[in-house]
Amino acid sequence: MDGAERLRGGPAAAVRDPQLFEEFYRRHVDAVMRFVARRVDDPHTAADLTAEIFLAVLDSAHTYRPGLGSETAWLYGIARNVVSSERRRVARETARDLRLSGRRLLEADDIARIEDRLDAESPGRRALSALARLPEGERAVMELIAVDQLTVTEAAAALGIRQVTARVRLHRARKALRAEADSTTAQAPDASLVYVVGGEA
Repeated sequence: MDGAERLRGGPAAAVRDPQLFEEFYRRHVDAVMRFVARRVDDPHTAADLTAEIFLAVLDSAHTYRPGLGSETAWLYGIARNVVSSERRRVARETARDLRLSGRRLLEADDIARIEDRLDAESPGRRALSALARLPEGERAVMELIAVDQLTVTEAAAALGIRQVTARVRLHRARKALRAEADSTTAQAPDASLVYVVGGEA
C-alpha cells in the first residue's frame, strides 16, 4: 500500500467522500474484476458481483486495518464473502430461475470487454477447479496465494486467520497437490495442478 492511501485515510475516508471513493474504486476495480473473473464465467454475473463487492465496501470500510495487510488483501476478503454468498444463492435456485432473475442489461461492448476478461482468467478458473478436493481452509489459503497472487501475510489478513495458521494450511495444501500431481504424471500431467503447486510453503 502506498503512502497516498495512508494519508487519505483508506476505505473509511473514501466512503465519506464521493471523490475519494471514486479514486478508491478506480484504483481497485481491475483487481476486483480479475478476482471475480477467476471464479465465474458469465459476464453479467461478473459485473453484478463486482458491483456488490464495492457496495459491501461501504458497509465494511470501518473494518480495514492497514497494519494487517494491503487494501487489496482486505478487498479480496470481502470479495470472497460476496462470491461465496452468490454461490450459496445459486445452489438454492434452479437453473431456470437463475437465467430469468437478477440480470441487468449490459451493452454489447460491456459484454465483449467482460468476456475478454473472462477468457484471460480462464487459467485461474482451471487452477481453482484443481483445488476443489482440498478441505475448505486449505483451499482458501491456496486460492489467495497461488491464484490471486497474495502473500501469506495478505492471505491470512483476507481470511482473518494468523500467519502461522495460513502457512500450515498452505503447506498441507501443497503437499496434497504434489501427491496428486505425482500420481497423474505417469499418465498425462495436469497443467492446472502444476500451476498451483509451484512455490515453497
